[in-house]
Amino acid sequence: MEVHCEGCAGCCLDWRALAPEGFDHGHERRGRYRPLDDVDNLVPLSCDEVRAFLAAGHAGAMVARLFRIDDGPSVAVGGVDVAAVRGRPAFLVGLAKVPKPVAPFDADPHWLPSCVFLDPATLQCRIHDEDTYPETCSTYPGDNLALDAETECERVERAHGGDRLVDDDPPADSDPAIGPGSIGSRVFVHPDPDRIEDAVSRLAAGEATRTDHAEFVAVAAASSPGTLAVNDDRYERARERAGEADSWVDGAIAEWSERVAAGESPDPETAAAVEKDRGAPGTPGWE
Repeated sequence: MEVHCEGCAGCCLDWRALAPEGFDHGHERRGRYRPLDDVDNLVPLSCDEVRAFLAAGHAGAMVARLFRIDDGPSVAVGGVDVAAVRGRPAFLVGLAKVPKPVAPFDADPHWLPSCVFLDPATLQCRIHDEDTYPETCSTYPGDNLALDAETECERVERAHGGDRLVDDDPPADSDPAIGPGSIGSRVFVHPDPDRIEDAVSRLAAGEATRTDHAEFVAVAAASSPGTLAVNDDRYERARERAGEADSWVDGAIAEWSERVAAGESPDPETAAAVEKDRGAPGTPGWE
């Protein structure tokens, strides 16, 4: 599998604002499961990856995703019917996106929702060589290819031209299925629907707080693969760690949001002050 990523990062950001008029980009809002949020290209994390990000102090980099479901098991939480497993709300934990000044596909810079670990200047991942780099990212787009599903590389090609997916043969070890065997390892269930009523309401309204997401992150960190069990002691430790986390990610998210609210013009080079000066890892650039 070979991909041409320079100047793209289509899988790391929500580029719908740069899509041609009428371009069909609703691939994450089809089928039985419809996300409560409106974020494209969520990177789902395993319970081990959630714990690794917590240990690194990056709780603020993670968000929860719940789903509405058509014709399937659900439960009403905070006035919202969400997909459920045995009466418990089911959810994913993924990497957050924040408006950043980026210029993919040779476009002028725009404020686009981008992965918290994407360097706006080089359009490369800041944690690509670190232990916390998610498996979903390391195998992309292999899982899509194994499922014969359109990749972000191909969507970028259709919208903006060029060759992004150079080799469309999926790796032999691709294992894209998310099913019953993913419970507790990548698909999580919350043990107490009453405790998250307000959080789910805010998620559905697009107003979720960091504390709301931290609640789900803590449950994911305390989950056990193959079961619905949530370890209470591990949950309490994870929730405390999430509440105390304060890394470069948190400061960068806050400042990017402030710059957008102030109407600042998007400039990828400002990433040096907003992210790198706060301690964000660098990227190698393109040869």
